[in-house]
Amino acid sequence: MQLNETKSDGLKREYKIVVESAEFDSAVDNRLKEIAKTANIKGFRPGKVPMSIIKQKYKQGILGEILQQTVQDSTRQALEEKSIRPAMEPKIEITKFDEGQDLEFTVAIEVMPDFEISDLSSLHLEKLKTDVSEDSIEDALKRILEAEKRFAKTTEERAAKNGDALLIDFSGQIDGKTTEGLSAKDYELELGSGSFIPGFEDQLIGSKSNQDQTVSVKFPDSYANEEMQGKEAIFNVSIKEVRERITSSLDDEMAKRHGFDDLKSLRNGVTERLKQEFEQASQARLKRTLLDKLAEQHDFNVPPSMVDQEFQQIWKQVTADVERDGRSFKEVTGDDEDQAKEEYQQIATRRVRLGLVLSEIGQKNNITVSQQDLAQAAMANASHMMSPEQIAEFYKANPQALERFQAPVYEDKVVAFIVELATVSERKVSRDELFSDPDDAKNTTKSEKNKKSKVKDKDVTKKSKKNESSGRKKKSSKISDGKVTEKEKNNPKKTKAKKATSTKSKPKVSTNLKK
Repeated sequence: MQLNETKSDGLKREYKIVVESAEFDSAVDNRLKEIAKTANIKGFRPGKVPMSIIKQKYKQGILGEILQQTVQDSTRQALEEKSIRPAMEPKIEITKFDEGQDLEFTVAIEVMPDFEISDLSSLHLEKLKTDVSEDSIEDALKRILEAEKRFAKTTEERAAKNGDALLIDFSGQIDGKTTEGLSAKDYELELGSGSFIPGFEDQLIGSKSNQDQTVSVKFPDSYANEEMQGKEAIFNVSIKEVRERITSSLDDEMAKRHGFDDLKSLRNGVTERLKQEFEQASQARLKRTLLDKLAEQHDFNVPPSMVDQEFQQIWKQVTADVERDGRSFKEVTGDDEDQAKEEYQQIATRRVRLGLVLSEIGQKNNITVSQQDLAQAAMANASHMMSPEQIAEFYKANPQALERFQAPVYEDKVVAFIVELATVSERKVSRDELFSDPDDAKNTTKSEKNKKSKVKDKDVTKKSKKNESSGRKKKSSKISDGKVTEKEKNNPKKTKAKKATSTKSKPKVSTNLKK
């Protein structure tokens, strides 16, 4: 094999590889000899077929196989000879492949950058700490109370108004045909909640108990179900009851509805939940500070293909969010697409560089992820949805599903390792400061701030978002459903969306009708 470097530009390399015809032909002959041992051809005993007949029958069929194997082996040998650590799969192009001639092909590849890790023990980090105050607890309890929506049949016959709920049966048709997912019985629909497609709830305002009504709506052009986009639908709705909201009191009965024995137990549960929330936020801010410092201390070129791959994933997420919103890109993000792409390209570069730094630190310090680490991460991720027994059973039947936790767990372990080496001081701050966007202090524009909060702080090894719940599973999940989390408080839009899609105390209905 002959190896010549034809290009060296930054992290990009290109090589020309020549495999002599004799070497290639020898590989073909060896493969044909293997086939000859078991070939079953009429008129010959197995293993006794003349090689000339074997070549005539099988040679053309194995050339592709030998070509692929020769290219793979030669490429691997070339990378080892040049001590190259490839960043991505090499691009290979066959430039010459004729019978009796040397095989020639080119290999284009991006190499991993060489860089030195800074002195991690010299890092000085600040961890923000916030105590759970009585005001925080009271505020959380009030939000649970406000979020609790219960309805009862009106004491007197009257027309339904915005804010009431209707107990209804409904059945919908598109183009005169009944469509799956457009019907339900005994469904409690809150008027004004915006949980169904536009126009549906509005047409039921003013209706009374024991009435039948026809509702005509048009599915939005940007509707999630493409088969229903822009289609008109007619619903036959039977109103069984008009219900009004019951004012809840902060008492033992309310606590029991949320899975607690009494109000004192609920208060204790809320306190523990807030402690967890504050500690998670504190750890997140500490990690963000650490990543910012690592980014400042490490400045090296990163493989363009890795950046492009990271950017494409980010951009796919952004465009999907815009499409779901239904408005223009500028209305949703506040930026023109070209400007946004430039900013996200910078974020992708940062994430790739930090990923390489963390990976290098982990490798040099023999940091590994065990099956127990993955199992614990899976348990924490699904604790709000399933019991520990159900989680264990799921991953026992689907062990490959644990691999999704490999990158985030590895990153967390590397970050914890660095924090142990660094000097960490603590500073008491208010709740608002703890949950504020750190970019606010840098006077970033609103659009920049939104991008960074959604993308920049995501784990640089493509970490899947962990479930926020921990501690006592049953009661913690109930508290979370009660909308007491600080993240939701600081993001009213997210809280509103959760309320709109809540199906508690309601029969399951296909999302074909939901907004």
